[in-house]
Formats: sequence, C-alpha cells, structure tokens
Amino acid sequence: MEKKKNKGSSFLVQGSILAIASIASRIIGLIYRVPMKHIIGAHGNDFYSTAFEVYNIMLLISSYSLPTAVSKFVSECRVRGDYKLIHKVFRVAMVLSLGSGIIASVIIFFGASYITAALKTPLAIYALLVLAPALIILSAMGVLRGLFQGMGTMMPTAFSQILEQVVNAGVSVGAAYVLYQRGMKVGAVLGHAEDYAAAYGAAGGTMGTTCGALAGFIFVFLLFLIFRHALKKMEKKQRKGSKQSALSLAFVLICTIVPVLLSTTIYNISGIVDQFIFKNLANMQHYDAGQISTWWGVFTGEYKVLVNVPLAIASAMAASTVPTLTGAFAAKDYKMARIKTYQVTKFVMVISIPCVVGIGVLASPIMQLLFADGSKLTANMLMAGCISVAFYALSTLSNGILQGINRMGEPVKNAIIALVLHVGFLVALMYFLKLHIYAVIYANAFYAFVMCILNARSIRRYLHYRQEILRTFIIPSIASLIMGAAVYGSYFGLMKLYPRNSIWTIVAILVGVVVYGVFLLLLKGLTPDEILAFPGGGRVLRLAEKMHLVKTQKSQTSE
Repeated sequence: MEKKKNKGSSFLVQGSILAIASIASRIIGLIYRVPMKHIIGAHGNDFYSTAFEVYNIMLLISSYSLPTAVSKFVSECRVRGDYKLIHKVFRVAMVLSLGSGIIASVIIFFGASYITAALKTPLAIYALLVLAPALIILSAMGVLRGLFQGMGTMMPTAFSQILEQVVNAGVSVGAAYVLYQRGMKVGAVLGHAEDYAAAYGAAGGTMGTTCGALAGFIFVFLLFLIFRHALKKMEKKQRKGSKQSALSLAFVLICTIVPVLLSTTIYNISGIVDQFIFKNLANMQHYDAGQISTWWGVFTGEYKVLVNVPLAIASAMAASTVPTLTGAFAAKDYKMARIKTYQVTKFVMVISIPCVVGIGVLASPIMQLLFADGSKLTANMLMAGCISVAFYALSTLSNGILQGINRMGEPVKNAIIALVLHVGFLVALMYFLKLHIYAVIYANAFYAFVMCILNARSIRRYLHYRQEILRTFIIPSIASLIMGAAVYGSYFGLMKLYPRNSIWTIVAILVGVVVYGVFLLLLKGLTPDEILAFPGGGRVLRLAEKMHLVKTQKSQTSE
C-alpha cells in the first residue's frame, strides 16, 4: 500500500516539476512580450502571431507527437526491463523526427509567401521565414525529451524549457528593437514605413524562438551523452531483448503517432481557422483594415499570452500523465490508473478554477500592469474569455489521459466534432450578431467546453471512471468565489486610498492566494494525503495543522 502511495506521490511530483517549469517558461514569455509589444505594437503582434500559428501547426505535424509516442514506448520497455529496445526506439524515432522536421522546414521556407497571403497578413512572411530552422532543432530535441520522460524524469525537459525561454526572451527583445529600426529605413524607401518596421520587428521576435530552441537542444543533448553511458550499462546486464527490426519499430511508431498527430493538430488548428474566418468575415463586413489588425494583435499578443500562463499546468500534467498511465496499463494495474486520473484531474482543477475568477476580477488591473493597456476592449476581452482557462485546462488534460490509456482515436474523433461545432458557432456570432473579436473569444471557450464533455464521456466508457464532483469542482469554485470577493474588495478599496495600480494588483493577487488556500482547506477540498502528494506538501500540511485548517490522524489522536 505504501509503495502505491509513493508511486502516486512521485507521479504528481514529476508532473508538478514540469508544471512549475512550464509556468516559469510562460511567465518569462509573458514578461518579454511586454517590451516586445511596446516595440512592435499591435500590428507587429498581428504579424508575429500569424507566423507563430503557422509554425505551431507545422511543428505539431512534423514532430510534436513523436515525444509522446517515444515516452509511451520507453515507459512500456522500462516496465519490462527491455533497455536494448529503448535504445533502438530512440534511434528510429530520431531518424523519423529529423526527416519530418526537415520536410516541414522546407515547406515553411518556400511556401511562406503563399501561406501568409492566404491568411490576409502578407507582411508576416519575414517572421515565418526566420522560424523555419527551429522546426529541425525542435524535432530532435522533442525525441530527447520524450526519452527522459519515458524514463520517469521530467527534470531535463523542465530545465531545458526554462533555458529555452530565457534565451528566447533576451534575443527576441534585442532583435525586435534592432530589426524594427531597420524596417523603418526599408519602409521609408518602399513606403508604409510603420508596417515594414512592425514586420521586421516581428521577425526579430521570432529569431529569439530559433535561438532559444538551439540553446535548449544543446542542454538536453549534453544530458543525453551522460545518460547514454548508464543506458549502455543497463543493456549489458540485460540477457535477452526484443528482436524487433528498425522497420517494424518505425511502423509501430507511425501507427502510434498518427492518432496523436491528428488529435493535436485538429485541437490546435483552431487558431489558424479562427484567423482565416475572422479576417475574411471582418473584411466582408467592411471593418477598417487597421482596426482588424489591431483586434487580432491584441487578441494574440495580450489576451492569449496571459490566458496561456495557467494552461501550462494542464499541458505539463498531461505530458506526465501519458507515460505513467501507460506504465499502469502495461502492468494491468487499472485501479492505479483510475487513482492517477483522479489525482491529476483534481490537481489541475484546484489550480485552474481560481485562475478563472482571479483573471475575471482583475482583468483591467492586470492588463494595465503588464501591457500598460487600460482600454475597455482588452479588459472586456479578458473578462469574456476567462472561463476558457478551466475548459482548456480540462480538455488538454483529458486528451493526455485518453492517449495514456491507449485510446488514441478518441481525441481525434472528439476534436473533429468540436472543431465543426466551433466553426459553425464562430460564423454565426460573426455574421448574425456582429460580435467581431468577441465572437472568436466565445467560440474558443465553446470549443474547449465541447472537448471537455466528449473526452469525459470517452474516459468514462474506456476507463470505467467518473470524476468526483464535490471536491474537484464545487468546493474549489466556492473557495474561488470567496477569493474573488476578497480580491475585488482589497484592490478597489486600496485604490481609493492611494491609487497605484501596480502595487495593489500584486497585493490583491497575494490576498487571493491566501484566502483561496484557507477556504479550500476549511471546506475540506483537500485531504491530508492529497496535500502530502504535492511538492512541498509536508511543509504546507504542518502549517495548515498549526492554523487548525486541517486535521490529521496524529492531531486527532493528540486531542
């Protein structure tokens, strides 16, 4: 029993390590996007995000699904003790990944002008061209990360993510500034100086992505060189190994990749679909071209950047869920698979639900603090879309759960259904209700909600599992509403006494963290065992006991 509990704790700790690193990376990304926004402006953000949407889809198609497949196979081999097959899987996956990365890079490089023209943003071509080499680098790094995740450690992925973002941040801001000035000179000759300056500045921003990817790859590759010696020792100790050929392994990997590839691509392609529909319908409705670009620049460069920060938790926990659930299934320990599903779902919802309320209540103060943007448009966008944080967190996680229990086709089917409904909903909001950028926000939330419902149904069918409601959803929601009232009162009350947005926004956030934690424990939203399973849970539990927020068996005995 103790062994199973330790496994559950290790699973959450490893996922939490990756979650913390992912949040740190998103925060770094958020911080550097602030000076970038001031350098390249809303139009530059439009060019930057257009290039990134195309790049992300090509990254998904070329190499994103391979790390998941590698982690699954390596996890299964590790359970069986077949270390020779681990090495062979790694080599085959690296060849496949590099090949697909090179093809994707060539498509981006030679097709950039056609792609950006189709998306009604031709000046995004410069930013897209700069991103082409990153696809090759990330394809190789993804396989290395998948190897380590399958071996049960998230540390290499975590540290490489942070290093990648630190380098990305420094290069992006510096290159954006230098190239923005260069673009002004080019634009002065060609006409439309500000447009060319923004386009060149956006290319400087994407240059940071390529440089960051290179730094992360070098770090993970050096760790692999060290790990390779240990892997070879384990191979020598192994008497017998699988005799699968490289060709058969490649076939099995491709069969594993295709469903993951389809589901992740469909799940993430909504960004490009949204841009295509929004810009074309907005043009048909005779909105000003500059206004359309500004709307899309704010949506992608401010709204999505901020909303994606808490979603890093779900992405990280989903990444850690796949190999752990695969290992439980390989060992036919279905009870443990259900326990881990419960743990990770509750963990993600306990974090994401208060984020929804906090972002909604402090929408304008946060936008003013981060982007010096006090306009009603941006605040209203954030308030309208804050609920999507919880929906996207749960749908992202449930995709990982279904992949972990070897139901690869379910996320694909669910994503197709959700995307079709999403497109119809978006067109209706744009065409009939004339909601312009708000239509995109509402449609995104609707898409994620549909995915949650469909994925939950699939998990219930194949894992025979139904998520507990009270402690996972209701209690965190009640604690979050109390927190929201405290945050609202503290911020606006202090602003009346001494109007300093930056100071009181941070104070209000800290007040919210404390109030939410206290009421979550008072309402018995977390058990002592669940607290202990989290990183640093021992210290948190001792503090909670001293404050009489929880009662353990030890404290009950002493009474």
